Amino acid sequence: MRLVFAGTPAAAVPTLQRLAGLHEVAAVITRPDAPQGRKRVLTPSPVADAAAALGLPVIRAARLDDDATARITAVEPELGVIVAYGGLVREPLLSAPTRGWINLHFSLLPRWRGAAPVQRALIAGDSTLGASVFQLVPELDAGDVFAMREVDVPAGATAAEALDVLARDGAALTADVVAGIADGTARATPQQGDPTTAPKLVLADGLLDWTLPLEAVFARFRGVTPEPGAHTTVDGERLKVLEAAPAPAADPLEPGRMAADRSAVLIGTASAPLAVTRVQPAGRGAMSAVDWWRGRRGADDLRAGS
Repeated sequence: MRLVFAGTPAAAVPTLQRLAGLHEVAAVITRPDAPQGRKRVLTPSPVADAAAALGLPVIRAARLDDDATARITAVEPELGVIVAYGGLVREPLLSAPTRGWINLHFSLLPRWRGAAPVQRALIAGDSTLGASVFQLVPELDAGDVFAMREVDVPAGATAAEALDVLARDGAALTADVVAGIADGTARATPQQGDPTTAPKLVLADGLLDWTLPLEAVFARFRGVTPEPGAHTTVDGERLKVLEAAPAPAADPLEPGRMAADRSAVLIGTASAPLAVTRVQPAGRGAMSAVDWWRGRRGADDLRAGS
């Protein structure tokens, strides 16, 4: 089939690579280059880099406006495929491909419609993650579903690690759906169940609440890592929590109370402590949590959330 592909982050790259080996990708649409790092260097999106490596034409668009619509329509696609592009497809672009658009979404729809499905699922403590390929419609993530797959994600995986797994499995799922659309065997069915929403995360979503049980604290850590990042406050300064794991066998600590052993800084929750192994203090680079602890005066009296 003659396709256009829209996507931006690394999670969209496996699908682009898979489809480019099976079909004609007439154009790749992605977000414009964005400033990265402390020096704010303009950097192409992962999808732009992948498209360049594949020798595919790229359309950079901050939003799918009239200009982008005209450029996409001009390549006369049969089908549009979108994976985490970061913008809405509206008419007339929605009807430009002769067979419309399909969307790979990293949730088991209708659960977690929106921009951050994996992150919200982890924060909520969902035991099952998955991917869905559905027909794009004007309403957000509400179209009929062609295929859905539950995906085994390693226990304790962060959002980034879970997305890596989902991206690989989702690429195969999307390729199967495109093949079915091409040969006329694909069938989509309405979504079943009550929808939940997954709005984009903001910095405040990363704040860890030590008054909650360990399970809830660790679930939030997983869901906000690496973006927008888990954090707490110590003596009024923000401390990023980069690596952590449950420590159910450790002696209990009061919520927020901190203590250290040889390998981690333990922080109390409403149940068992969380073992923090890597942190980033404000204005400094990442470091071992134990090294950070040793460099603090009065470390024995430290509390997270203070």
